[in-house]
Amino acid sequence: MILPLFLEQLLVMLVGMADTLVVSYAGEAAVSGVSLVNQFNTIFIYLFTALASGGAVVISQYIGRRAMEDAGESASQLLLFSTGFSVIISVLVLACNEWLLRLLFGRVEPDVMAACVTYLRISAYSYPALAVYNSGAAIYRSLGKTDVTMYLSVVSNIINIIGNLIGVFILHAGVAGVAWPSLIARVFSAVVITVLCFRKRNEVVYRRQWIFKWNGASMKQILGIAVPNGLENGVFQLVKVALSSIVALFGTYQIAANGVAQSIWSMAALAGVAMGPAFITVIGQCMGNGDTDAADYYFKKLTRITLLLSSAWNLLIFLLTPLFLMVYALEPETKQLVIWLVLIHNVFNAAAFPFSGALSNGLRAAGDVKYTMVVSVVSTLAVRLFLSWLLGIVFDMGVIGIAVAMVCDWVLRTVVFFLRLKSGKWKNFQVIM
Repeated sequence: MILPLFLEQLLVMLVGMADTLVVSYAGEAAVSGVSLVNQFNTIFIYLFTALASGGAVVISQYIGRRAMEDAGESASQLLLFSTGFSVIISVLVLACNEWLLRLLFGRVEPDVMAACVTYLRISAYSYPALAVYNSGAAIYRSLGKTDVTMYLSVVSNIINIIGNLIGVFILHAGVAGVAWPSLIARVFSAVVITVLCFRKRNEVVYRRQWIFKWNGASMKQILGIAVPNGLENGVFQLVKVALSSIVALFGTYQIAANGVAQSIWSMAALAGVAMGPAFITVIGQCMGNGDTDAADYYFKKLTRITLLLSSAWNLLIFLLTPLFLMVYALEPETKQLVIWLVLIHNVFNAAAFPFSGALSNGLRAAGDVKYTMVVSVVSTLAVRLFLSWLLGIVFDMGVIGIAVAMVCDWVLRTVVFFLRLKSGKWKNFQVIM
C-alpha cells in the first residue's frame, strides 16, 4: 500500500517538473501565466482533496466495520456532492476569471494576463474531473488498493506530457497547448476511476440509486471531516501566499535560492506526504471496527515506518542536492544558501514532519478533526507566519529565518500531536453510528 502511494507522488512531482520545462519553450509570458494560475488552482485542488479525505475517513471506517453497503452509499454521496460542488466552482471561475486574476495578481503585463486568462479558463473546465477522480480514488485508497491509482496516474501523466509536447512543439499553441492536455488527462482519469468504481467485483461500489438520492446523514459525516480539513488547508495556502510576499523583500539571490530550495523541499517531503493516506486507511478501518487497541498499535507502527522512510529519503535528497544544483545557472553564494536551506528542511522533515503531518492524518481518521484543525491553524498563524516576519525581517535572517519558522511550526505540532496521541482522547470520537 505504501510503495504505490510513494511512487504515485514521486511521479506527479517529476511530471510537474517536466511540464514546467516544456512550458518554458512556449515563452516567458506562458511560463508566468501558468505559474500564477497554478497558485490559484492549488486552492481548489486542496478543497477537492479535503473533501475526498473526509469521504475516505468515513468509507474506511465502514470498511473496518464490514458494512460495505454503507461504505458504498457514502462513496456515492461523496461523488454526488463533489460533482455538484466542483461544477458550481467551475461556473463561478469561468464567469469571473479575469476579475479574479486582476484582484489576485494586480496589473501584470498584458501578454502575461492574456496567458493567465487562457490557462484559467481551460483549467476551470477540469475542476469537475479533478473532484470526480478524487472521489473514486478515495474508494481505492480506503480499500488499500493504491496500485490502481498509481497505474492510472502513470497513464494520465503520460497523456499529459505527450499532449504538452504536441501542443507546444507541433501545434505551437502556446498556453493552450499545455492547458488542453492537462484537461484531457484529468477527464481520462475521472472517467476510468468512475467506471472502475461501478465494477461489482469490488467490495465497495457506486450505485446509481445512491448517487442521485441525497442522504443528509451520510453527507453530514463526510462534511464533518472535510470542512475542518478544508479550512485548515485554506489557511495554510493563504499563509504561503503571504510568505511569498515576505520572501520578495529579501533580494534577488535569496529569492532565487528560496525558489530552487522549494522545488527540492517538495521532493524531500514526498515520503511523509505519501504516508498520510496510509494512516487514514489503516486507522480509519481500525476505528470503524471499534478496535482502539489495534488503532493504537498501528499508530506506533506507521509512525516508525514514516520516520524510517522519511529519514532515508531526506538523507538521499540532501546528498543529491549538489547534483541537482549543477542544472541551475546560479552564483556560488546562491548555491551555498540553497544547501543550507535544504539541510534545515530535511533534518526536521525527517524528524518532525512524520508527527506533524502524517500522524495528524491518523488523528483525523479517528474523528479528532476539530482539535487537529485548531492546532494546525494556530500554529500556522502564530508560529510560521509570525516567526517568519520576526526572524526574516526584524532579525534580518532572510530566507533562513523563513525556513527556521517553518521547522518551528513542525516542532510545535509534533509535541502537541504526540501528547494528544499519548492521552488517548482520540479514542472517544465516533464518526459513524
